[in-house]
Amino acid sequence: MPIYEYVCMECESHFEELVRNGEAVSCPDCEASNVRKQLSMFAAVGAAEQPSFGGRSAGGGCCGGSCGC
Repeated sequence: MPIYEYVCMECESHFEELVRNGEAVSCPDCEASNVRKQLSMFAAVGAAEQPSFGGRSAGGGCCGGSCGC
């Protein structure tokens, strides 16, 4: 059973919910059923070196050297 992140379209509350097959999700704050699933990223923590993706490791974003700006 996956845990999904949601945002309530009525009160703009952000929350996580453990969802079973076909179960309807409602906001825990205002109990509205008008909620949207959010795209979430997982975090990996460790001592391994992070990939540079072919560019210099001089910072983040496009101007970190990987796009040529």
